[in-house]
Amino acid sequence: MPRGRPQRIALVTGANRGIGFETCRQLAGAGLRVILTSRDPAKGRRAADLLRREGKDVAWEPLDVTDSKSVKRLLDAVRRGFGRLDVLVNNAAVYLDEDVSVFEVDDATVRATLETNFYGPLAMCRAFVPLMQAQGYGRVVNVSSRAGQLSDMTGGTAAYKVSKAALNALTRIVADEVRPANIKVNAVCPGWVRTKMGGPRAPRSPKQAAETIVWLATLPDRGPTGGFFRDRKAIAW
Repeated sequence: MPRGRPQRIALVTGANRGIGFETCRQLAGAGLRVILTSRDPAKGRRAADLLRREGKDVAWEPLDVTDSKSVKRLLDAVRRGFGRLDVLVNNAAVYLDEDVSVFEVDDATVRATLETNFYGPLAMCRAFVPLMQAQGYGRVVNVSSRAGQLSDMTGGTAAYKVSKAALNALTRIVADEVRPANIKVNAVCPGWVRTKMGGPRAPRSPKQAAETIVWLATLPDRGPTGGFFRDRKAIAW
């Protein structure tokens, strides 16, 4: 870290396991101070403790991205405890309608999926991007999916696909609105990953999935914004 520059602070949602947990590990390994968040206090504390035992600078805070009061409490905690936020990784997501037809998925499932996968990142951006604007620096990474690509979208799994397409649109909108403030906002497709969501047959490890997230989270000032990436390469929307 260059002398005189304060340690970067990163926050990762849905980070007690899987891609989020590995993202915390890699960000901390890159020298950032990391705020690991989770809905479940016991799981979140265990995850943060594990990373601290590895020598990583990781704190835990509770967060339910679907609860506006929880988001506000986290914002207050970050202001009190850290005074800034440099990196936001919107990782928390649900996958509730695998292979279900758009004509059969129930309204409650669609709403629950959108609440976590779209409205959650929207609430987090509204809460934390202003902190980045105030300091003239920020990096936002929205963990999306190839399922949200309009370019080759097919039927089935409508709730999840619509939520990720909406997240991609949010990425473009926020990126354009904050461009003058040196805030880079990008979406990433981590691929099919061996997690609780992806299952044991997935070909990619969480370590592989997190690498592009961390790359986007630590972009230089001349780095890209408003893009969709996989393995550090731009992909179609």
